[in-house]
Amino acid sequence: MNLVENLEYNTERSHLIIPEYGRHFQKMVDHAVSIEDKEERNKVAQAIISVMGNLQPHLRDVPDFQHKLWDQLFIMSDFKLDVDSPFPITSKEVLQQRPEPLEYPQNHPKYRFYGNNIKRMVDVAVKWEKGDLRDALEYAIANHMKKCYLNWNKDTVDDSAIFNHLLELSDGQINLAESGESLTESNQFLKNKIQKSNRTNNNNKKGHQRNNNRNKKRY
Repeated sequence: MNLVENLEYNTERSHLIIPEYGRHFQKMVDHAVSIEDKEERNKVAQAIISVMGNLQPHLRDVPDFQHKLWDQLFIMSDFKLDVDSPFPITSKEVLQQRPEPLEYPQNHPKYRFYGNNIKRMVDVAVKWEKGDLRDALEYAIANHMKKCYLNWNKDTVDDSAIFNHLLELSDGQINLAESGESLTESNQFLKNKIQKSNRTNNNNKKGHQRNNNRNKKRY
């Protein structure tokens, strides 16, 4: 009967600040805080850090990881542990400070099916000096735009439409319509897409067959 009365329930225990380390670690930290002799507290703190590092031995000697362990030790002590730390002690206010909200790019391109990278490529191309390298880049961009368009439209597209879109995206600085260039045929893009899809399906079938063969009983 006495054993039952002395049972501890989690609902009656103190809150675990870092639950990943468990109840025993928290008790070790609480014991370190209660030690009056500073030299003894330092020894116990070093022992706790050593045990914490043993949980991830491949990282325990990394300086950044050691700093993290000491930060966690002070966090578990609610910053009440007075010991000599080899690293600067991060204040409670800094750790509880909310991070600044991230500024996500608010891009709303007119032709979303091309993606933001196409616009970045166009912006780079217009900064290049005119010549063979820029001509090759402009042609590669137009071809990639055509491929993106077909992925979205899944049919066909006339080169003039791509040239008009490229002219608009470059603010009139890239005009391939005047050069008389012809892009890769739509059928070729669609053919390559079908071949790639077939290869993927065949690889999946072969993998499924190998798994079935492994599961067969051999007598």
